[in-house]
Amino acid sequence: MKFKDRFLPSTLFALKYLAFIGILLISFNTFSQKTIISGKVIDADTKEPLPFVNIVFQNSKVGTSSDLDGNYKIETYYGTDSLIATFLGYKAAVRKVRLDKTQQINFELKSGDIQLKEVVIKYKGNPAHIILDRVKRNKKANNREKYDYYEYEVYNKVEFDLNNITEDFKNKKVFKNFQFIFDYVDTTEEKEFLPMFMTESVSDFYYKRTPKSEREYIKASKISGTSNESVTKFLGDMYQKVNIYDNYVSVFGKSFVSPISDNGLSFYRYYLKDSLYIDGKFCFEIEFIPKHRQDPVFDGVMWIADTTYAVKRIKAGISENANINFINGFEVEQEYTHVENKFWMLEKDKLKVDFQLGENVMGMYGRKFTSYRDFKINQEIDEEYFEGIDNVNVAKDANIKTEEYWQEARHDSLSANQLGIYEMVDSVKNVPAFKTFLDIIQLAFTGYKEVGLFEIGPYFNLYSYNPVEGSRFRFGGRTSNEFSTRIMFNGYLAYGTLDERFKYNFGFLYKLNDIPRTTLNFQYKRDVEQLGLSQNAFSEDNILSSFLRRNPNDKLTDVQEVKTELYREWITGFSNTLILKKRQMSPLGSLKYQRFDPNPEVGLYDDNFLNTTEIGLHTRFAYKETFLEGEFERISLGTKYPILEFQVGFGFKDLLDGDYTYQKMEIAISDGIKLGVYGNTRYRLTAGKYFGTLPYPLLEIHNGNESYFYDRMAFNLMNFFEFVSDQYATFMIEHHFDGYFLNKMPLFRKLKWREVLTYRAVTGSLEDKNKAEMVLPSNIYELTAPYMEVAAGIENIFKVLRVDVMWRLNYLDHPDIAKFGIRAAFEFSF
Repeated sequence: MKFKDRFLPSTLFALKYLAFIGILLISFNTFSQKTIISGKVIDADTKEPLPFVNIVFQNSKVGTSSDLDGNYKIETYYGTDSLIATFLGYKAAVRKVRLDKTQQINFELKSGDIQLKEVVIKYKGNPAHIILDRVKRNKKANNREKYDYYEYEVYNKVEFDLNNITEDFKNKKVFKNFQFIFDYVDTTEEKEFLPMFMTESVSDFYYKRTPKSEREYIKASKISGTSNESVTKFLGDMYQKVNIYDNYVSVFGKSFVSPISDNGLSFYRYYLKDSLYIDGKFCFEIEFIPKHRQDPVFDGVMWIADTTYAVKRIKAGISENANINFINGFEVEQEYTHVENKFWMLEKDKLKVDFQLGENVMGMYGRKFTSYRDFKINQEIDEEYFEGIDNVNVAKDANIKTEEYWQEARHDSLSANQLGIYEMVDSVKNVPAFKTFLDIIQLAFTGYKEVGLFEIGPYFNLYSYNPVEGSRFRFGGRTSNEFSTRIMFNGYLAYGTLDERFKYNFGFLYKLNDIPRTTLNFQYKRDVEQLGLSQNAFSEDNILSSFLRRNPNDKLTDVQEVKTELYREWITGFSNTLILKKRQMSPLGSLKYQRFDPNPEVGLYDDNFLNTTEIGLHTRFAYKETFLEGEFERISLGTKYPILEFQVGFGFKDLLDGDYTYQKMEIAISDGIKLGVYGNTRYRLTAGKYFGTLPYPLLEIHNGNESYFYDRMAFNLMNFFEFVSDQYATFMIEHHFDGYFLNKMPLFRKLKWREVLTYRAVTGSLEDKNKAEMVLPSNIYELTAPYMEVAAGIENIFKVLRVDVMWRLNYLDHPDIAKFGIRAAFEFSF
């Protein structure tokens, strides 16, 4: 796969946004601090100091006693909102406390009569709920992010194993030449498994609270089969956290309710099973069981430390009935340590996932073991560790550490099978049958077949059909990494049997620099385009979109284009692309370019060519976005913050035969918002404007869709070329319920279908000068009111299919439209 990031946003705007995000981060990430109280206790009548008075936080075990002079002092992270003073022969006194502040509270105790009476204690309720309530009250205090600074060394080990291995599988002909790999099969668990991939990393982690910042420096990394730095980053500590103190725990993009969530009682039943000492800490053993097993919840046991009510240890797994795909089992085990008897820190983290595509088929174990040590808490860290914007940094020599280094650096020893994984993977890579298997996987996911120095494809563009070209045949490819890891050449040649013309494209992508990522891209094209096609849609010559259509694909444009792009990523997630582009466009099929002649006797005349010369700047800002990167391509793993995009373009008349002087700009913001058990919402807002006088093919042709495939970036019931604007705003929103309602219905619960609702709208206008520049065909319209469409759908059908039922809400009198439609899409998700 070799692709480039197309969405790029304005430097000034993005910098302002970065500052804004910084303020928000500081505001929203202010965690609990230490509560410090000092004061004096005296007799209310005599004003004499009272020694040995008990002063404790109400409903807790945190407290102290006054000294001989009646003075006391308490410093704690585990305070409550009230402080109570008690002493034999005196009435108890209670004072309000300002948590996380340094303050003085004095007590004047009044004498009182004491009469001892019979006391009968009756308890009604669940004792586990009392403990859980105190765990919730102390969550902020036990959150390690409340500390001013902390640092530690972290060791990560990630392993993937094939499981469910049968004798029939071992005896397949494809494995004839590498039977030796089955010598590494492990039979110690419920399913036999064969270790296939492993990575280890050792890193130093640094955190400061104000302003919130964290950095991980990976100083050693060992990966079987690859030395890719982006993979190394992804397998570090930053991107694989299960924080039980959060209300919701993300499991492969799905939000599961934490057993110590603030609303845990709505989803779990809790039982106090036992009490015991763990590492010298008296702990309560509490079992948690889902109330409804189809909910996104866990099932397991946790041990809660007395006094601080922190989680000492937890073992949890997801319910078998949870609405999540390809996961046959998920187990997490965490242990915490009380550093210096003051600070609770995660010490060990074990994760095991059983991936399985179906019944009685081979699956895969994914395992992660993380160990933390050498803790330093509240010791100021030098600012140089937090310089730069990359959260994860990899040392240049991280991938070339010796085996002697690893033997000393590992927090945990490797099993015999794990030690053999590195050697085995290197051996398997050289077996022809295994290479063939990898070629098939690459062809399926990228569309390209690697043949030595070249990659042939994509296969889904080999044949297509439209009424203008007739049957279209295309052959293309690009150079592989074997040819060069610095420059990639690409191109294709296509031929239509009806128009009897050749079309072609050729170009190159040259990598100027790896860090910061800088590329130069040149492309020359003479081909047919569908204007108004979204960037998310199938290409014009995709075989599927050629036939599964509701209207003939005859509103095409002949395009001759020369384009040069200079891309630079200044910091991770913030990039610019400078574009120089010259285009010549001609109408094809039913599309016409007609103008009004100044001479009324002439009337209309055809203008078959539009020429533009444009310089543009695209800017994109995605705070803390992460990527998996190849030599020429990258896959975004997303960000939890909004993504900003801004682009401007300037057209120049007479420069390289350009016909028009104009300016255009567009701004967009998109985001995904997780709403816990209620699913997640994704939205995108865009607004843009064109300045100057332009014919309609050069204005904003709103993205339509005339195929039966669902397109999340288009208006799926709008025709191509149906609406044109010179200023506009769009709003698209989807809410994925992740089975919130269907999970409660027995039949659908078993199917694991999921509900989704969609709303899309666009508003815009068209100035008279642009209407007069070129005649609008009868089937192209100005937006006089917002265009709207809604949809309700079911996703996760057979785990891969989504089907939406759609309604168009207005402009119902337009010809050849779909007022109602059903659209489908293939989607793969957990």
